Amino acid sequence: MNDLELRKALIATAIELNTSGINQGTSGNVSVRTENGFLITPSGLQYADLEPSDVVLMDFNGDFDSDRQPSSEWRFHLDIYRHSHDEGENKGHDVGAIVHTHSTYATAIACLKRCIPAFHYMVAVAGGHDIRCAPYATFGSQELSDFAIEALVDRKACLLAHHGVIATGGNLAKAFALACEIETLAHQYLEALKVGQPEILSRTEMDKVLEKFKTYGAQAQ
Repeated sequence: MNDLELRKALIATAIELNTSGINQGTSGNVSVRTENGFLITPSGLQYADLEPSDVVLMDFNGDFDSDRQPSSEWRFHLDIYRHSHDEGENKGHDVGAIVHTHSTYATAIACLKRCIPAFHYMVAVAGGHDIRCAPYATFGSQELSDFAIEALVDRKACLLAHHGVIATGGNLAKAFALACEIETLAHQYLEALKVGQPEILSRTEMDKVLEKFKTYGAQAQ
């Protein structure tokens, strides 16, 4: 996609967060990686009112040239893009887009400072044996970003204590789909907890699932 197409796709994704019900108002944010930086939703503006020119282009130094202010959470977007393309622990999870929401059920679990364990095999969709919950820190802070980076090691998503969810993907569609899947899993987990403590799948079983997920959905050419 060219720059204009990316801006329009980012706005469409941000709007879909709200119309799908996994986000409310301007509480979430969306970004998509570009060749030399990333585009991110502006701070405090209603998504349905956004024009392509409202979307903020940032470089990997955190600089931007726009009349709009970037989302207050731009720090963890920046750091996730940096770390996902390093030769470190997150190698293999290259990130092309990030979706952050305050979705109801996942945020409820995050407010309990709990992870989402392997109560269901689909937890592996986030890349590991569980979906971690990062410790609480003030929104927009470097401390929050550092906690998020740690929670995302070998993962595609995480919860943020007393805050919400971060979902990443190779593109906007994949990041959005993962955010939706995590909200579904969170809802299922909370429903199961109403009855009792669900049995957690073993690491051996989850390793099998993670291996199968490497080719899940692949179609023969």
